[in-house]
Amino acid sequence: QVQLVESGGGLVQPGGSLRLSCAASRNFFSIYTMGWYRQAPGKQRERVAAITSGGSTNYADSVKGRFTISGDNAKNTVYLQMNSLKPEDTAVYYCNARHPNYPLIGRDYWGQGTQVTVSS
Repeated sequence: QVQLVESGGGLVQPGGSLRLSCAASRNFFSIYTMGWYRQAPGKQRERVAAITSGGSTNYADSVKGRFTISGDNAKNTVYLQMNSLKPEDTAVYYCNARHPNYPLIGRDYWGQGTQVTVSS
């Protein structure tokens, strides 16, 4: 059973920082694209950041310059460093592993989510 387990969420004041971690039960990085998504109450899930097996990254416009995605191949872990947090960043954050040819080939895996709340 493949698992993605997020951690690192919590309550932080505006302007603060958090680092989310996603530990995978197997090595995805050689093939899969790893991503972080978020879903706020009443809103659709949106992709925040992603990193490909080749190390290319991309970010949602709303987090560019503030969030950084990275991966540790040896630890099967992907991180999301979040700086200068804003109240609008409040959401449940989900880790995702997706085969680049999904759905034709491979699968799409999700973690259980971790809550991030930005409030004074």
